[in-house]
Amino acid sequence: MPIRTARRRVNPPPGFMRLSPADPFWQWPLGRLWAGLCATADGLAARDAASRRTVFGANVLRGAPRGAFVRLFASRFGNPLVIVLLVASGIAAATGDRVSFLIISLIVLMSVLLDTLQEHRAGRAAERLRRSVAVHATVRRDGVWADHPLADVVPGDIVRLAAGDAVPADARVLTARDFFVNQALLTGESYPVEKRPGDVAAGAGLDGADNAVFMGTSIISGRATALICRTGESTALGAIAESLIAKAPPTSFERGTRRFGMLIMRLTVLLALGVLFINTMSGRPLLEAFLFAVALAVGLTPELLPMIVSVTLSRGALRMAAKQVIVKRLASVQNLGSMDVLCTDKTGTLTQACIRLERHIDARGQSSERVLQLAYLNSLFETGLKSPLDDAILAYQEIDVRGVRKVDEVPFDFERRRVSVLLERDGERLLVLKGAPEDVLERSAAVETDGAVGPLAAAGRAGVAALYHALGLQGLRVLGIAWRRFPPEQVRVAANDEADLVFAGLLAFVDPPKETASGAVAGLRRSGVSIKIVTGDNELVTRHVCAQIGLPVSRTLNGADAANMDDFALQAVADETTLFCRMTPVQKNRVILALKARGHVVGFLGDGINDAPSLHAADIGISVDGAVDVAKEAADMILLAQDLNVLYEGIREGRRSFGNVLKYIMMATSSNFGNMFSMAAATLVIPFLPMLPVQILLNNFLYDLSEVPIPLDHVDEADLARPHEWDMTAIRNFMMVIGPVSSAFDFLTFYVMLRVFHAHEAMFHTGWFLESVATQVLVIFVIRTRASPLASRPHPLLVVTSLAVVACATLLPWTPAGAALGFVRLPLDFFAILAVMVVAYLGAVEGVKQWFYRHLARA
Repeated sequence: MPIRTARRRVNPPPGFMRLSPADPFWQWPLGRLWAGLCATADGLAARDAASRRTVFGANVLRGAPRGAFVRLFASRFGNPLVIVLLVASGIAAATGDRVSFLIISLIVLMSVLLDTLQEHRAGRAAERLRRSVAVHATVRRDGVWADHPLADVVPGDIVRLAAGDAVPADARVLTARDFFVNQALLTGESYPVEKRPGDVAAGAGLDGADNAVFMGTSIISGRATALICRTGESTALGAIAESLIAKAPPTSFERGTRRFGMLIMRLTVLLALGVLFINTMSGRPLLEAFLFAVALAVGLTPELLPMIVSVTLSRGALRMAAKQVIVKRLASVQNLGSMDVLCTDKTGTLTQACIRLERHIDARGQSSERVLQLAYLNSLFETGLKSPLDDAILAYQEIDVRGVRKVDEVPFDFERRRVSVLLERDGERLLVLKGAPEDVLERSAAVETDGAVGPLAAAGRAGVAALYHALGLQGLRVLGIAWRRFPPEQVRVAANDEADLVFAGLLAFVDPPKETASGAVAGLRRSGVSIKIVTGDNELVTRHVCAQIGLPVSRTLNGADAANMDDFALQAVADETTLFCRMTPVQKNRVILALKARGHVVGFLGDGINDAPSLHAADIGISVDGAVDVAKEAADMILLAQDLNVLYEGIREGRRSFGNVLKYIMMATSSNFGNMFSMAAATLVIPFLPMLPVQILLNNFLYDLSEVPIPLDHVDEADLARPHEWDMTAIRNFMMVIGPVSSAFDFLTFYVMLRVFHAHEAMFHTGWFLESVATQVLVIFVIRTRASPLASRPHPLLVVTSLAVVACATLLPWTPAGAALGFVRLPLDFFAILAVMVVAYLGAVEGVKQWFYRHLARA
């Protein structure tokens, strides 16, 4: 999808104003912008919008360039080993060895093409999944408000913005109501800024543009409409995107594959240089020695690893999509499988999120219509982020609000945990506040009972506290309601006006646990995932829900206590704590970081504005399809159903993907390494090269071909039952234990060929080639499972491909192509001996493997 503007596109409409990142459009008269962008009150016509999309490109900062397949294919030729092979083929051609030139070139081309095709398909599949959960903007076109993908927004569009939205592009505010924006990404200002229509002072910079909003910022509260002025790379964010949008840090999986690659590369360089030195000192032709060393290096190098990883993770992402988990970043597939701690809120995840208002009571616990009326007015006129509690209040009973006018609002935020609206009726102005009961009670100086207002004494406070404590023990969520009168001339209120309140009463809500929650929690715990509830709700309600779903609570930590702990103290208690209650967004983030510091792979499931920092901080950020835009953008994965069962299935897919990658790793560090080591050692005792360079390359290609179906393979249930992480020590130990078994059977093959069959050079090459291919390929059926290979079924395609490769290698000496490669026909009794040796080899590897997993794997 093309994204860049200007240079390759048709001209914009006549008289159209094209804005660059340097244009301070917030300083210009609105009429000039309106005319210059050819905007109308009904929005753009669909045809006009499509035309502008062609002119200005997609509203994104970066995208895949055209010719992505060609670029991917060409990038493979930057691989150092591919370059060395091409140089070697060129030297062969220059010296007249056309057969070696053609074979090496063909093998390189086929390997690169196979790798490119697989990774390109994987990338396209992943991109389709990402687009399926793309963030949308509410745009007015042809007089109708409708959701459109962010990429389709164009200059001149009119958009509607509300709390939780991500600002789609740079825009001028047309209308606003209590409209607060977080623009820390651009200005560094951590506090929300109120935006309103109108003009700003001449010379005002971006941080003073109170009449404009910018791509990359997010809406904290209120609502507005805005005129899009700049999109894509023409935005203020686009101008500095390279400095602000840093590449995500490597995941544990990416770090592990890199460490493994470096380990193999070091071994490869040392072995190849040693072989080159020995062959040169032995008086063998320099070109022959060089080609042999290069071929040996190729045989040792896991050049298929990037493709195996990409295809395996892509296939895992597709399988997860079928189970309602959309992956935005492929590496997060494995991260999900490695996750051993899941932090989540309870609402919508453990509970049904079908919240009902059960009771509205005064300070004495009596049902009160006054409390319901005040709560209704607060929820109705609140313009910030609506919560399910507001929906429950408004759905409970419709109340006559004729004659009531909203004057101002102090929007909800997660530090204050309350929202206030200033209302006017019949000349009287009343501030109505709703929030956490303990906070509301703390700010109240009086209490209303049966229409009478009196002082709130200590005994009264204790009675109210006992009342909401008792409601919490019943599993009910509780809000406090209070009010305060203001003079008629009061037009603005702020957080410091939320004092000296009159306490009116309490609201109690019920949110039943999901029927599936108990089973999902049990399944996650059996799978080695510890669940921790990190919530803004109080301890009593959370404990009640945990008891209903069978989640044991070992320890509880409240936000007030966490605030008094330093990071080291929090780390010390985080491990054994199950419930983190009354947590602010900052405290949630500290909990995530504390758990990570203890060595856990931490997942965080969140869907609100306040969850974005924690989604970023977690190893795996998980959100839901109905989440606010900023949460969806911050997440690595999106659940299409807000259900832990869906997440449980996703975790199993992550572990399946990691298990298949690990199979290839174990192959590359065992028989493959053993065979290449044997080849290097053979140069010390055999007067000729143990295998020709082109034969080594063919061996490597056939082996790689047999490994291609690994991403499709089944993974044992035992490997899906626990989290997995990279363990380089175990991988190294596996190589040191299994590799010598492979080398031992190679040396046995040398003995058979030289002492039993008295093989000449070509016969030796052929016999060892067949033994090497057969053992390398067939041992995958042993290594692919920790259990007995007879008890674990491989994927049928892996079986067919592996057997076909062995069959092709066996028949090759009888073909003209085989003769051109230097192979000769072998006596039939060799194949009988080979069959016995292969069976014995597989049995020996199985025995050593079982011993390894019993003793050395844990070490």
